[in-house]
Amino acid sequence: MSTTEYDYDVIVIGAGPAGYFAAVRCAQLGLKTACIDKKVGSQSEQILGGAYVNAGCISAIALLESSKLFKQFNINAADHGITATGLKLDLSRMQQRKESIISSLNQQIAQIFIDNQVESISAEATLINPHRIEITKQGDSLPQVITADKVILAAGSSSTELAIAKIDNHSIINTKQALSLEKVPKKLGIIGAGAIGLELACIWKNLGSEVILLEAQNSFMTIADQDISTEALSLFQQQGLDIRIGARVISTESKDKQVFVTYEDSQGTHHCQFDQLIVASGRKPNTETLIAGSADLLLDEEGFVHVDENCCTTLPGVYAIGDLTLSGPMLAHKGIEEGIFAAEHITGQHSPINYHTIPNVIYTQPEIAWVGQTEQALRAIGEPIKVSQFPFNSNSRAKITGQTEGRVKMIIHAETEVILGVHIIGPAASELIAEAVLAMEFSATAEDLARTIHAHPTYSESLHECALSLNSRSLHVSI
Repeated sequence: MSTTEYDYDVIVIGAGPAGYFAAVRCAQLGLKTACIDKKVGSQSEQILGGAYVNAGCISAIALLESSKLFKQFNINAADHGITATGLKLDLSRMQQRKESIISSLNQQIAQIFIDNQVESISAEATLINPHRIEITKQGDSLPQVITADKVILAAGSSSTELAIAKIDNHSIINTKQALSLEKVPKKLGIIGAGAIGLELACIWKNLGSEVILLEAQNSFMTIADQDISTEALSLFQQQGLDIRIGARVISTESKDKQVFVTYEDSQGTHHCQFDQLIVASGRKPNTETLIAGSADLLLDEEGFVHVDENCCTTLPGVYAIGDLTLSGPMLAHKGIEEGIFAAEHITGQHSPINYHTIPNVIYTQPEIAWVGQTEQALRAIGEPIKVSQFPFNSNSRAKITGQTEGRVKMIIHAETEVILGVHIIGPAASELIAEAVLAMEFSATAEDLARTIHAHPTYSESLHECALSLNSRSLHVSI
């Protein structure tokens, strides 16, 4: 570390997953560390965990689990010989449960900071230069400056706003507000059929909303493997989600507690009317007030911070991680790994992140998860490949639980049999993908996976069967 006298060895700006993992790892490595975050609660208490914990994925998954139970008792209970009468939805109680989970995680992070001697500072923060940060605490009229030898920027991202659908906090809302609704909308519109839009659609459809998603792109879920996205679209439509592809919204108007939307597609101009409209058209990096102009930190035209392979920015000693950069997908676990990497890099350790084996997950019903490359991307570059697929309707555990929708798809190199990609849509996809990630991290072949004994009956046997079928050895596919 530098011999210059600084207030801290490291200051981390942002207490989301990337930031709090970076701060904790810095402290574990013996660095005097502070973590700054501006989020406060209704009682002016600091709230840690960032948007991910407080207004994002954790909230969405909590509500999704509750909504799945409601749907199961309403629709699927009879298949199990269970008859439920007088079933009622208490959305207020459901929201309370979600908030309780969030509060528990907030407290857990705060305790981890205490245990590791990370100083938590509740304030707005702006990077002035590589060693100076201006902070403004709530209630203070004047800012103060604190210094550090190293700085890690981890301020995360926020929902993208659309000029044609301005958030009014009532009829037109953002994704954060969509997770805190006090009543179930009768008819709900969602602009954007990406991961966030689909997760919200599943929650509110399960709870009784009529849901229409308006997706501007001409293809559905282009980020995923085409076989998986095609099946996902079919399954979501079977569930009653109205997904309109190539639908470009051109105007919105809130009037008499309704939202009137006009959109265009290949068939012409159309009009819709909703009780509420959610804008779920992507996310943007939180760099608007994070960096002073005098800092001269290089950003791209969309506000993302330029970094090298070591998460280093164009300013010496300043790192940027998580959603602030384009060095990988906007995923919490990607940010977490970068936070750990940056902390260790500061102390001279170097453990590169393998961005090719970062799992992607969409928490819909059924779940979607994948790691590695898609079939279309591999064929586009002329890679010799072999592909196998195994349907969950041939899996014993899936039959037992009644979750037989979806499949596992595996792609290997045709000559070496090294696994290049695994794509799953179906039950517990978010958990099953971990085995594929581990296999790819160790450059495993399909034969390695085929010779691994899997418990029976389990969902994981679908991965095993997929590996077996690459050499025509599958034992459970219905012919």
